[in-house]
Amino acid sequence: MNPTHRILVVEDDKRLAALIRDYLQQQGFAVLIEGRGDTAPERILAERPDLLILDLMLPGRDGLSVCQQIRAEYAGPILILTAREDDMDQVAGLEMGADDYVKKPVEPRVLLARIRALLRRFGHPPAASAAGTPPAAAPAEIQYGALRINREAHSVQLAGENVLLTTNEFELLYMLAANAGKVLDRQALYADLRGIDYDGLDRAMDVMVSRLRRKLGDDAHAPQRIKTVWGQGYLFVKDAW
Repeated sequence: MNPTHRILVVEDDKRLAALIRDYLQQQGFAVLIEGRGDTAPERILAERPDLLILDLMLPGRDGLSVCQQIRAEYAGPILILTAREDDMDQVAGLEMGADDYVKKPVEPRVLLARIRALLRRFGHPPAASAAGTPPAAAPAEIQYGALRINREAHSVQLAGENVLLTTNEFELLYMLAANAGKVLDRQALYADLRGIDYDGLDRAMDVMVSRLRRKLGDDAHAPQRIKTVWGQGYLFVKDAW
C-alpha cells in the first residue's frame, strides 16, 4: 500500500484513536486524528485525506450529520465506526453516504482489510471478478438512453443532470451496467465491493442498491431499472432507460 496514503481518524476515544493510529502507521499509512464532531467537517475538507474513518458517537456533533454534511464535497471513501450490535447505525451511515463500516471493538486486521479494499477501489475501475466484466473488456463509457456512465471521469449523468454517487455506488452501478441483461451474483458482487466474503447477514448491498434506485429515479417497490432476482442477484435492464 502506498505509504503516502493519508487517513483521518475522527474518534473522541483517545486511547482507541491512538491504537488505530499506531497500528496503521506500522502498516505504512500517514494518520491524522480529530476528536470532535463539530470541528470535524472543516478539518476533513481542509485536509482532504485519502480515506476517512468516522466514529458515530462524537462530542459536539454526531458522526451521521458530519457524514451527511461533507459527502457532497468530500469524494474520498468514508469508513464508519459503530458500537451498536444491531444494524441501525450501519444502515443510517450507508444512507448518509458512507462506503463501509466496522463494528467496535475494532479488530485491527479487519479494519486494515476494509481500508485496503476501499483504497483499491477508490479512483480505479472495477477489478476483474466473477461478478463483473474485466476492465480490459469493459468500455470507458456506457450509455443507455438518458443514462451515461463514464468510468474514466467517474461520473454519472441522467437526462443531462449529474448524479452524485459514492465510490461504492459508482462501482456497483458500473458493474451492473457493464453486464446489462445478465444476472450478477449477489455474493460475488458483495465480495468485489467490500473485499470480504458475504456472511449472509450484512445489509450493505441491499442499502446500496436501494440508494442507487432512489438516485436514478427507479421505483423502490416495483423497480424497472435495477431488478432483484430473488435467490440469485441483481439485473440491470438496459431497455428501461
